[in-house]
Amino acid sequence: MNLPFHIARRYLFSKKKQNVINIISLISVVGVMVGTMALVIVLSAFNGLNQFIDQQFSCFDPDLKILPAKGKTFVPDSIFGEIKNMEQVVFFSEVLEENALLKYGNRQRPAIVKGVDENFSLMTGIDTMMTDGNFVLDTNKYQFAVLGYGVAFDLGVGLTFVDPIKFYVPKRNAKVGHNPMNAFNTEIIWPSGFFQVQPDFDTQYTLVPLSFARKLFSYQNEVSAIELGINDSADIDEVKSEIQEMLGDDFQVKNRYELHDVIYKMMKTEKAAVFFILAFILVIASFNIIGSLTMLILDKKEDVSTLRSLGANEQTIRQLFLIEGCLISFSGALLGVVLGIIVCYLQIKFGFVKLAAGSFFMNSYPVNVHLSDIFIIFITVVLIGYFASRFPVQYITKRYLQFN
Repeated sequence: MNLPFHIARRYLFSKKKQNVINIISLISVVGVMVGTMALVIVLSAFNGLNQFIDQQFSCFDPDLKILPAKGKTFVPDSIFGEIKNMEQVVFFSEVLEENALLKYGNRQRPAIVKGVDENFSLMTGIDTMMTDGNFVLDTNKYQFAVLGYGVAFDLGVGLTFVDPIKFYVPKRNAKVGHNPMNAFNTEIIWPSGFFQVQPDFDTQYTLVPLSFARKLFSYQNEVSAIELGINDSADIDEVKSEIQEMLGDDFQVKNRYELHDVIYKMMKTEKAAVFFILAFILVIASFNIIGSLTMLILDKKEDVSTLRSLGANEQTIRQLFLIEGCLISFSGALLGVVLGIIVCYLQIKFGFVKLAAGSFFMNSYPVNVHLSDIFIIFITVVLIGYFASRFPVQYITKRYLQFN
């Protein structure tokens, strides 16, 4: 066995003597352990929240969305037929989005009216997020609207009421005459249900049949976007690049993250900020390692003299105390990672930390442990411990231990 490692292990774990140095070393291990455990738990909580938001967006947003580079609408040509027949494309949905004024009874408010076809619910799973009513847009006889819960609440829409929802949209190229209402397209439709996905959607969107939207906005075959559902086995980034190459610079192909890049970038920034804050706290906690090693070096002067008499050189002595500091850091990091994973598992299994009633469609806070995070945390803690150990080893041994 390596001699410095063997002696350092004996200094740290020996049960023969319990003095203040052993207690300080134990405190150092506990400090590193708590900091490491906090890093694992907090970053896993961020991962869980990020995964949950992604799941919520997947109930409304497609895997890929094709948008015009200029203008608001376009007419799909033959190239879109080729995209539709691609092996990786499972769902192909045409949509038309515009702003409109909605009126129900004496209440009115603006909303984004999104006309969709029959593939939209199959692609997104929006029909599983209904809070009231059913996801029905078009039957053989009638057409219906599905409103976001926030829109329905503001308008006071009730599914048992007999009044329809009125839609008002300014006519394109219309001139205002004696009657201002002649400058608006007006259509009516009855609600069939309310969905609740995420506040950004719930308070803005109303879903209607694509044919109704085209009639309301005075379009023929135009669409504002093409939404695609991609096979689970396919690489979305590769499919995106292939479609972008087919379409050229006239169109933009965006994935779900790019559609909400502000939210995802903000969450990544917050996660990174929390990581560095907790890492800084670990740096402060590592001063315990400096203190314990300093006291250990001063306490073991006689042992150092004995080792020198047995032939140990300066490098061996310094390596001994450096390993001692690394063992403190390694032990704390290992215990912290294990305890952090256990706490995360208990939260996933039993949900001890609860959310407010009715929040986010779940009862407990979401947690998701990533092995990449565990690796980064472990390496970071060990490196902090290593550099914290180098100061007392280099400075204290040089000043208080006389080497010939």
